[in-house]
Amino acid sequence: MTNTPIRIGIIGGAGYTGGELLRIVLQHPQIETVFIHSKSNAGRPIASVHRDLSGDTNLLFSTDYQTDVDVWFLCVGHGEAQELLHNMELPETLRIIDLSQDFRLATREHQGNRRFVYGLPELNRPAIQSAKNIANPGCFATAIQLSLLPLAQAGKLQTVHVTGITGATGAGQSLQANQHFAWRANNISAYKTLNHQHLAEINQSLGQLMGQSPAPVYFIPWRGDFTRGIFSSACTPFEGSLEEANQLFGDFYNTHPFTHVSKEPIDLKQVVNTNKCLLFLEKQGNQLVIHAALDNLLKGASGQAVQNMNLMFGLDETSGLKLKATYF
Repeated sequence: MTNTPIRIGIIGGAGYTGGELLRIVLQHPQIETVFIHSKSNAGRPIASVHRDLSGDTNLLFSTDYQTDVDVWFLCVGHGEAQELLHNMELPETLRIIDLSQDFRLATREHQGNRRFVYGLPELNRPAIQSAKNIANPGCFATAIQLSLLPLAQAGKLQTVHVTGITGATGAGQSLQANQHFAWRANNISAYKTLNHQHLAEINQSLGQLMGQSPAPVYFIPWRGDFTRGIFSSACTPFEGSLEEANQLFGDFYNTHPFTHVSKEPIDLKQVVNTNKCLLFLEKQGNQLVIHAALDNLLKGASGQAVQNMNLMFGLDETSGLKLKATYF
């Protein structure tokens, strides 16, 4: 660990994840933000796009890719990160934290000489601490994996059925028909039923703990009529008592500062604007239900990216991330 500021660049800084990342790093005690790249907003003040940052920064969006920094955060669309790294010759000293899905799977974890570590701290903390490149997990994937990892490690995970609902920011900033207020307000719909892209990384992580044949996960995602947050409920057979399940989960997450097992029912307002994931367990008959709540833009994206950066550079894991929920 050093007192020298970590010099960062953000590529794709105009979207939701870029804006949330900026909100964190501008207040982080050990980060110097050197540049924020945006193709569509080059030359514009950051605060003219991210209006919540008015008065916090005088930086402008840039078209330059500066490589004389310590780490790049890639907040670009899926496919763009892989293309960018393929087309550029970067110094080996430059670390990469990619928030897209381009390098999350082991079959796609290499880009030239770069090997990407899957950045779920509750699963891979030691590997993250020594990594040069991180593939940040997906938002639904984070919620579902944190609901299942303790059971998988204990060899007690069986077939899982999950439903989960996400806010409008989960779809990104690009306007689509189902993003219009008139469609989204007072409305809920299912999408990508049993075929969500995050299932691949979930299965990969479960396989890491369980061997080559992880328990099957059947997932139905929903779009919600709210701005941000994810609430998921996973149901799986469990022969032990609820007390034993709570003990298993509590022991697993005892050393992880952002994942907490609650003894009371949880709700989204407890986690929005934080890097926390809250879990609440219930049991009926032989079925264990694990409810999870997190902020899709923070623990599901930008907050977890900073958590990974903290680990990579030997900082306190919670540095810059002690955020209070917007409960009222």
